[in-house]
Amino acid sequence: MSAVADPQLLVAGTPVARYVLAPDLDVRHGPRPYLHPIRTLVGTVVTDALPADHVWHLGASLAVQDVNGTNLWGGRTYVRDVGYTWRADHGRIVHTGWDRREPQVLDHHLHWCDPSGRVLLAERRTLAASAVPGHGSAWRLEVSSTLTAPVDHDVTLGSPATNGRPGGAGYGGFFWRAVAAEPAEVFTAELDGEEAVNGCTEPWVAMTGRAPDGEAYSLVFSGLGPGDRWFVRTAMYPGVCVAFAFEQTTTIPAGTSRRGHYRVVIADGTLDRHTAAVLID
Repeated sequence: MSAVADPQLLVAGTPVARYVLAPDLDVRHGPRPYLHPIRTLVGTVVTDALPADHVWHLGASLAVQDVNGTNLWGGRTYVRDVGYTWRADHGRIVHTGWDRREPQVLDHHLHWCDPSGRVLLAERRTLAASAVPGHGSAWRLEVSSTLTAPVDHDVTLGSPATNGRPGGAGYGGFFWRAVAAEPAEVFTAELDGEEAVNGCTEPWVAMTGRAPDGEAYSLVFSGLGPGDRWFVRTAMYPGVCVAFAFEQTTTIPAGTSRRGHYRVVIADGTLDRHTAAVLID
């Protein structure tokens, strides 16, 4: 349930995504605005939220597990030389006001807060939905985000990997939890499979899968910024993340901003490598 009305994004009058602004969640799940369900143009749902395996995975959202020591991702926190541990370090990301609220564009402001409610980062975020010219079975989601640090101190973004977890677990950033009735497939222009794609810096990543209703879908992601890497999972669960701190922490100096622009093409059916490259260009 949400405390405020949840806006929707539309493409040519077709609802394609709901934006949950203020989810009423246990703080341990990392409460934050998120997109779910996101649908293809024929209505296939391609996101998952509150799944049993990782309850804190919330459709498509922005979240980082370590923001100056605050867990805004949800779940247990990875502690060096200890492992995953439940800690009272969970914050929340809250919507603070609209600049623009239209069927195709949602432009607003947010605060990333620590457990006491102190603002760690201020964010300006824009979500936009549009048709993909020349491809009637696909639409495009664009997410623009500007994270601004307070004027009096730096803000450091980290991940389980930067806190000592091995195995390429550098997640945290713009994350999409997909659905899949069977293991999804992931590829880039040059690479195939989770092991090869996880941690790479390829310009785009595609995920193809089959929803529980049996319908095939494809997702094509782009938008790595300087220092970002792709975090992907297919075996444990289907997910793709523009990871901000995959191997090293990222610092936003006091009074400055970190900008990102992420694009996702959502298509019905299974795209091949050539078509995925054309659609994301």
